[in-house]
Amino acid sequence: MRSKKYLWLWLFLFALLLLPLSEAKAQKKVDLVGRDTLNFTLPSTHDRIITYAEEYYGKHHLVITFFPAAYTPV
Repeated sequence: MRSKKYLWLWLFLFALLLLPLSEAKAQKKVDLVGRDTLNFTLPSTHDRIITYAEEYYGKHHLVITFFPAAYTPV
């Protein structure tokens, strides 16, 4: 019974030691909100090519998302 208490204590102390490392890594994250995008073209669902710079830049807001393995049988 006593060894379980020490095990939990060691796990708790180990977690406390890792906490500053995770915060430091989170601070390195680059904030992309509000930054200009590069000129790019993508196919649309209406069988045409859309060029962002010509059709949308300065006219509409753009939200880029990524869905890994979307619409795949994973």
